[in-house]
Formats: sequence, structure tokens, C-alpha cells
Amino acid sequence: MPLYMDVHHLDGGVSIEDVSKAHEADLQAQGEHDVSYLRYWVDEGRGKIFCLVDAPSSEAAATVHREAHGLVADEIYEVKEGS
Repeated sequence: MPLYMDVHHLDGGVSIEDVSKAHEADLQAQGEHDVSYLRYWVDEGRGKIFCLVDAPSSEAAATVHREAHGLVADEIYEVKEGS
């Protein structure tokens, strides 16, 4: 299954606690779409969130975010894992 990195840009910063709650919502919604959100990283001060996800398509990954909490990524990239 393809691997994607999505990027969110939030004005005014973001807290790791809020992102953790959104990630938990993703985990609850992902099964319906054959998606697996694996990890996330947060730059709180700059309001940047990066999510790593196994998904059949970028659209499926975006659907999970939309249904879980409404925070759809600004960018989604298909990525390959290196060693």
C-alpha cells in the first residue's frame, strides 16, 4: 500500500495535546477506509503538523481526516521510506 506524508499549516500555532486528540479521532475512523495513520510530528510554534499514513490513495487519507475532525491536510505527498 502506498505511504503518504501529509502537511497541515495552522495559523497561530497548535498544541501537541490538540493534535494528539485529532490523531485519536483518526485512529477511530481509519478502519472504514483501509487507512492506517502511523505517526505524526508537530511544530507547535509554527502551526505545522506532519502525518505519516498507509492508505490506498491520498483521497482515502484525506477522507479520514475530514470525517474524524475536519482538519484536512494542505498538502499530501506519496513518499518512499529510506534506510
